Amino acid sequence: MTEERGVEALRESGLTHRIVRHPPVNSLEEAATARGVEPAAVIKTIVVRRADDDYVFVLVPGDRTIAWPKLRTLLGVNRLSMPDAGTARDVTGYERGTITPFGSTRAWPVIADERVRGRTVSIGAGAFGVSATVDGDDLVKTLDATVADVTD
Repeated sequence: MTEERGVEALRESGLTHRIVRHPPVNSLEEAATARGVEPAAVIKTIVVRRADDDYVFVLVPGDRTIAWPKLRTLLGVNRLSMPDAGTARDVTGYERGTITPFGSTRAWPVIADERVRGRTVSIGAGAFGVSATVDGDDLVKTLDATVADVTD
């Protein structure tokens, strides 16, 4: 995967960011160290399926996981699922591990866990070893994200 689409989308968004490139990592702790942030500030972008051809991006702090009951309640649905790797690639244009709302082939709605706000965070930029360090409040605003407590 190349970083061009994600980095260009970040630039076009107007979001103040700093691109960080690092060698491959094997853990959250390694990713945080390579990006110069704490593990909780590494933001995972998770693709969640609501219905046929209906997905959302969920921004999850690195040290947390999706709280499925909370997310179902927020979205007003009884069932959610995570697509397989091929489907995730098809609906975003990115491989797992590189998925970001920036430059996705479809502009799916974004849900941000409330812990994204009020801190500097690092979000993937579309390729392995490429991320963007941004202000969490600005990230939420730029993505027009719904902010809620959706993690444990």
